[in-house]
Amino acid sequence: MPHRLLVLLLIICSATIGLPSAAQKAPRQSEGDVFVDKQGVLRWQKDKKEVALFGVNYTTPFAHAYRAHQRLGVSHEQAITQDVYHLSRLGVDAFRVHVWDVEITDTLGNLQDNEHLKLLDFLVAQLKQRGIKIILTPIAYWNNGYPERDTGTGFSSIYSKSEAYTNPRAILAQEKYLTQFLNHRNPYTKQLYREEPDIIAYEVCNEPRYHKPEDQVTAFANRMAQAIRATGCRKPVFYNVSENPDVYQAILNAKVDGLTFQWYPQGLVSGHALRGNFLPYVDQYPIPFRTDKRFTSKARMIYEFESADIIQPVMYPFMARSFREAGFQWATQFAYDPMAMAFANTEYQTHYLNLAYTPAKALSLLIASKVFHRVGRGQSFGRYPQDSVFEAFRVSYRQGLSEMNTPEEFYYTTSTTTQPKRVASLQHIAGTGSSPVVHYGGTGAYFLDRLAAGVWRLEVMPDAVPIQDPFEKASLSKPVTQILWNEQPLQITLAELGGSFTLRALNEGNTTQEQATNGRLAVQPGVYLVAAAGKSTTQFTGASIFNRIKLGEFAAPAPTKLGPQVLHTPPAQVSVGQPVRISARLTGASPQDSVFLVAQHYYGRTRTLPMTTTSYATVEATVPADLAYSGLLRYWIVLRKKEQALTFPGAFEGQPRDWDYAHPEHYEVPIVAAGTPLPLFEASHDQDLVEARGVASTAWTDYVTTPTGTLALRLVQGTPRPNQPQPAATAGPAAALRAYFGHKLSGRATELAAFKEVVVRGRASEAATTVKVVLTTKDAITYSATVQLGPDMQDLRIPLSTFRPDALLLVPRPYPGFLPLTYQPTRPSALQLPETEVLQVLFDAPAPASGTRHLDLESVSLQ
Repeated sequence: MPHRLLVLLLIICSATIGLPSAAQKAPRQSEGDVFVDKQGVLRWQKDKKEVALFGVNYTTPFAHAYRAHQRLGVSHEQAITQDVYHLSRLGVDAFRVHVWDVEITDTLGNLQDNEHLKLLDFLVAQLKQRGIKIILTPIAYWNNGYPERDTGTGFSSIYSKSEAYTNPRAILAQEKYLTQFLNHRNPYTKQLYREEPDIIAYEVCNEPRYHKPEDQVTAFANRMAQAIRATGCRKPVFYNVSENPDVYQAILNAKVDGLTFQWYPQGLVSGHALRGNFLPYVDQYPIPFRTDKRFTSKARMIYEFESADIIQPVMYPFMARSFREAGFQWATQFAYDPMAMAFANTEYQTHYLNLAYTPAKALSLLIASKVFHRVGRGQSFGRYPQDSVFEAFRVSYRQGLSEMNTPEEFYYTTSTTTQPKRVASLQHIAGTGSSPVVHYGGTGAYFLDRLAAGVWRLEVMPDAVPIQDPFEKASLSKPVTQILWNEQPLQITLAELGGSFTLRALNEGNTTQEQATNGRLAVQPGVYLVAAAGKSTTQFTGASIFNRIKLGEFAAPAPTKLGPQVLHTPPAQVSVGQPVRISARLTGASPQDSVFLVAQHYYGRTRTLPMTTTSYATVEATVPADLAYSGLLRYWIVLRKKEQALTFPGAFEGQPRDWDYAHPEHYEVPIVAAGTPLPLFEASHDQDLVEARGVASTAWTDYVTTPTGTLALRLVQGTPRPNQPQPAATAGPAAALRAYFGHKLSGRATELAAFKEVVVRGRASEAATTVKVVLTTKDAITYSATVQLGPDMQDLRIPLSTFRPDALLLVPRPYPGFLPLTYQPTRPSALQLPETEVLQVLFDAPAPASGTRHLDLESVSLQ
């Protein structure tokens, strides 16, 4: 059908089908609790102040999360209640979800009153009780399978995204659904969705897929917005503009109140944890049409954001600051993991966030929420690294630390030596690790909230210990974090509590009562009333209300049903004649147990060395220099419990020196002589540890074998598909390799000054193919040099002295695609090899008229 005729049909149908006519009785209009003023600012109706709300997406009522709770035998209502409680502890005041319409509709768009809808109703009611505001996206366009097979039967199961706005039947189904959804009455709140005051706005649809012509897109957006308004709903209507940048003007022209964006600054689904300094990736969020009057007159919402595949607790506060600089008034992370299934991270393997299972990252979300509320809309603090300290906040990649420090609040994501601004006026403390006011031996999060003079509420979460890379392929049969309930040492240094404070349990089933000595005692997971000695606390009970929570509320996962676990990666290489320090995560060791390292020079001498506990679940031993002669060091970690011994890797009974210990599994590290090349990247070993991707839309990567049988990474530039434009010359290289190598330098630390060159072993499909080699430091300062490769496999040597300051290519590529692809460091200094940690190899070649161009990379090493 010609598109202009279709647009005309859409306009006619919007006035005649599915929407009330002037002759029909119009529904009662509902006044929204927020409105968008003429300057595009979202404001509260009551006091006209600006809105600033920050939170999460969360999906237990739908799709895989719903099914996983069923399989685990967990009540959905109980899970929602516990998770919303945790969200309230993290300072969340915004919630968004794309409703899986495919699970609550039929193919005609009729709303189905089923379990999924009831759970959404229950979730809305729970959020409302905690004061968390809501924006719902009624149309998801997804089916419900990921990561499993699809089972949804609603209209999105028969219409694709591209059909959703072009097929008249699909359009009618969406109109019918929106009308019924907005008029649905929540049995828990007794409110219609269009009248629910805590649902402050609606985003029409999630990540639609559009193409030109633009007037067709505008007509559809207008029709969907009108379907919402025709119900009598007067809440602001938002629409996605970032998913389809080629037709952004169509959405700017639409009759909507706000525009929605997402941010995945280093892409998605790397298949492993990303390492290195990614703060430059989230230093700013420049919108290309930010000065367009059609844009500035609309409110701005981040419907999803995430630092995918990153566990470092430093990204969220930077992202929140960048959102405020760009003028956003709503931002919701995607997605908070339900506690019941967070042990395996199966919902979306590229995301991982839960208070119990990722305590430091969760506290960084709390700090980010504070950033979002304290930083003014449009306020700027300059560019990285000058903006690492801003307002009341500090973010340090090197320390793995996000921190908030005001006279009333002190929050930190790892141990810190920072002194609180004013200890005597503190009202709220939260952290992991230790600080000048709290010294704690466990790994879980803790919260201290002042209830009255000399009376505080203490909440302590169980210990959480990573035992697998959470971003690998996921399964409910594969735990990635182990929860342990331990009694851990705690010291609180607050003058008003003194050194002899009392501790009384408040949560159900916890009968603990203790008195501190010199501010010290041991504590297990739970909620407690902490009071100065002699202070009466009879007025405080578990049922007392404080900041929308009951004092006795506590939610935590049970201990993981696993035996002892070890997480350890051997060094890449170590220097001959130098002591070798071995460190590992070990769970399940009690104070009376013994831990040993059995170290063996391959078919040579063997030593059994005691391992010491340096912090909870971390053990270390040092292999003496006399065992570190040239060759291969093999070793095992042995946990001895009375007469039982468990050996790792493998958790096998027995120990390696037993005559009948027949398990071949072991750890190993090469011991190399001075001058031995240090590999930064080896295609034959590092496939699952690096990020190798096409940057241009016509490029991709693969692994191939060379004529000698070795493996090489192939970076490919292909031919544009029909009607696909040539990649722009300013769009960056065709493809890139990014490899973190910081951990490889530690084993050769004493020799780093002797390395003089980088050696690239590779070949190209064409003669004189230019390749850029890039080294980046811990502070994201970047240096590069170029070489030329030809059809023959060769070693090209690049003196370190020839590397010059350069811009950092942001790969994996940020999404949306209009965001900057490079970061230009300020005031770079001379290259210092010990400071480097990331290698990039960039292949830049124009797309050929036919066939492909490629670069084969076998290895990159220091020599």
